[in-house]
Amino acid sequence: MSLANTPTTPPPAGAEVVFPPGDLYSNEPPLESYLHLQQILLLMKCLDWLWKDRNDYFAAGNLTVYYSPRQRKSEDFRGPDFFVVLGTERKPRKSWVVWEEDGKYPNVIIELLSDSTAKTDRGLKKQIYQDIFRTPDYFWFDPDSLEFQGFHLVDGQYHDLQPNQQGWLWSQQLGLYLGVQEQQLRYFTAEAHRVPTPEESAEQAEARAEAERQRAEAERQRNDRLAAKLRELGVDPDEA
Repeated sequence: MSLANTPTTPPPAGAEVVFPPGDLYSNEPPLESYLHLQQILLLMKCLDWLWKDRNDYFAAGNLTVYYSPRQRKSEDFRGPDFFVVLGTERKPRKSWVVWEEDGKYPNVIIELLSDSTAKTDRGLKKQIYQDIFRTPDYFWFDPDSLEFQGFHLVDGQYHDLQPNQQGWLWSQQLGLYLGVQEQQLRYFTAEAHRVPTPEESAEQAEARAEAERQRAEAERQRNDRLAAKLRELGVDPDEA
């Protein structure tokens, strides 16, 4: 969520310039609030669970993207709150370094607005993501006010995404809707099913199993009553 490049002090004349190592860690400040942290974690684990069998993407939250044309990590970097890169290896990374990743930029970026970052997210960052990153899908969401807006890149310009009847916005890159439900930003499939967290998926499986047990028990009781009625009529249900 850094708003600008970290200022640096020029080295003294004749001093040797030491560049950061190639595996520099992310350079992002702490998140704005508990709501921001929970929202990023929710986006992460839902997508990872939905795509658990895929190994061709990288998703991260509050991680620095280094994109200097001169391949210097001391300049030209941004920290999207959440981003997804498609067509890449799914493995841990300390940061996303464009020139070390075949020139790939994020396919999807989601910024979480706050009082201190909203102006930059709506202005400077949007311009950078459009003109330099050329990120196809850009969204922002305010966990407090629930402001939600999305854009898709067409001919080099961001165009507003139009919501469906539920107020959701379609991400072409993810093949999913994003929409606000229960004051959180969630994913939804094209069939309008909410993408669950692993915990929600386990709860749903347990609920289905319980419903099946109840159905089987109801069927057993119905058969017992039928058998009892047949015996009253002098019919052996085991021979009927």
